[in-house]
Amino acid sequence: MLALDDVHSFYGNVHALKGVSLDIQQGDLVSVIGANGAGKSTTLRTISGLLAPRSGRIVFEGKDIAGQSPGAILRAGIAHCPEERKIWPDMTVREHLEVGAFTRRDSHAIAEDLEGVFQHFPRLRERSAQLAGTLSGGEQQMLAIGRALMSRPKLLMFDEPSLGLAPVLVEQIGHIIREIHARAITVLLVEQNAFLALSLSRRCYVMEAGRIVLSGPSESLMENEFVQRAYLGG
Repeated sequence: MLALDDVHSFYGNVHALKGVSLDIQQGDLVSVIGANGAGKSTTLRTISGLLAPRSGRIVFEGKDIAGQSPGAILRAGIAHCPEERKIWPDMTVREHLEVGAFTRRDSHAIAEDLEGVFQHFPRLRERSAQLAGTLSGGEQQMLAIGRALMSRPKLLMFDEPSLGLAPVLVEQIGHIIREIHARAITVLLVEQNAFLALSLSRRCYVMEAGRIVLSGPSESLMENEFVQRAYLGG
């Protein structure tokens, strides 16, 4: 479904991604783990068009999307649930969800999907007219996920969804990601919380200093000595 082949990305003169290659099959749940600054978020930003790669290929459903605009990539079926949620504080919950469907023209289906998000996140229904800046961290994360779902993505990318949340909310977010994956949406999950990422995903890539240094089935990596020592406190 998605393949990155020798992708190099830069922030000015800073070489952030140094030949990243990975692939995701349709219906898969794949994670990327690594320390802060390893290049995980940059990988998602490059896929979603927020950062144009200097070289390399990004192929989604057989088409090279490297360097395309974020809007074009969203319309192709890739949604990005960003790090720190990127909520607009002066917009209401409902307005955020409506913005999530801005690439669509099927108004009847949009209304059905809005109702579906409210059923999935009853708290958002209760706060639909409330300004997003007044929501708790957990509620804002639910809103960011709901906003991404409103685009009807084929591939949904999560960037650090557990960041800053209490343990009970981290568990809830993990349950939500599993439910989304069960709805036949392919998931790419970036997480510093390696235990959460490995517990949720089928396959995992380990990043260090802008490179993939290890990959394999998540169950196997959970037992890997290097992963245990570096990321699981073993």
